[in-house]
Amino acid sequence: HSSVEYFNINNVTQMSDIEHYNFDYSGTSMKALTMKKIKITDMYFSQDDLYEIFADMNITDMTIADSEMIHMLCPSRKSSFRYLNFLKNDLTDFLFQKCDNLAQLETLILQKNKFESLRKVSFMTSRMKSLTYLDMSSNLLRHDGAGVQCQWAESLAELDLSSNQLAGAVFECLPANVQKLSLRNNQISNVPSGMAELKSLEELNLASNRLADLPGCGGFTSLQFLNVEMNSILTPSADFFQSCPRVRELQAGHNPFQCSCELQAFIRLERRSGGKLFGWPAAYVCEYPEG
Repeated sequence: HSSVEYFNINNVTQMSDIEHYNFDYSGTSMKALTMKKIKITDMYFSQDDLYEIFADMNITDMTIADSEMIHMLCPSRKSSFRYLNFLKNDLTDFLFQKCDNLAQLETLILQKNKFESLRKVSFMTSRMKSLTYLDMSSNLLRHDGAGVQCQWAESLAELDLSSNQLAGAVFECLPANVQKLSLRNNQISNVPSGMAELKSLEELNLASNRLADLPGCGGFTSLQFLNVEMNSILTPSADFFQSCPRVRELQAGHNPFQCSCELQAFIRLERRSGGKLFGWPAAYVCEYPEG
C-alpha cells in the first residue's frame, strides 16, 4: 500500500482500455485526491467500472474537476468522504439519488454542471446528514413551485444557487435551517409573501435579479446582511427598516434609482437608523431626475 497522503493528477488523457479491478483501500494512507482536466478517449467500457474506483475510496477529500464527468456512483458502503468537489463537469439530476452512504459528507461543490431540477437536488441532499455547505451555482436549475415538495438536509447551513434560472418560486423550496443563501444572478422579480419562514437566515444575496423593490423580512426574522445590488429598484420602500430591524448592512447600490420625495425619505430614514447602506454615496446615483 502507498504511503502517499495527497495525490494530484492534472491534464491526463486515457489511452488504453479501462477494465474492472477490485481495489483494496483498507491499508491506504491517502487522505485527498485531486484530478483536473482528465480526458477519456475510449468510451467502450463499463462506466461503473471507472466510477466505482473513485466512489469507494477510503479518503476524506476528493476533487474531480473540468473532466466532462457524466456520473458518479453512490459508494457501496458507508463512506468517509467529507469533501467532494465536482466542479465543471457534465453531472445531472441523477447524481446520488437515494444514496444513503454519504452521511459524513460536509461540503459538496457541484458548480458548473448540468443540474436542472431544484427539487431533485433537495432530495439528493436529504440523506446527507452532515452536509453543511452546498454549491450549485452556474447550473440550469429551475423550480416551478405549484405545491411541489422539497426535502433538504436539515444540517445544510450555506447554499449557493447563484447563476441559475430560478424565479420567485424558489422561496418555496429552500432549506429550513439555511443561514447563508446566494440567489445572485437569477430571474427573481419578487419575494412572495406567505412563503415558509427561514428563521435562521442571516445573509441573503439577491444581486443581479429583477427586483423592483426591497424585500421585507417577514420570513427572514434573523436577517443581518442583504444584497440587492444591480436589480430594477427605482424607489426603495422606507418600510424596509421597520420590517428588517436586525439588518446591519444593506447593499442596494447600482440600481436605476429615480430621484423623488420617496427616495429622499428612504435616505433620511436610513441615516437615522444608523447608516446601514453599503457603498454610500458612490453606488447610489439617480438615473431618473424628478420631473
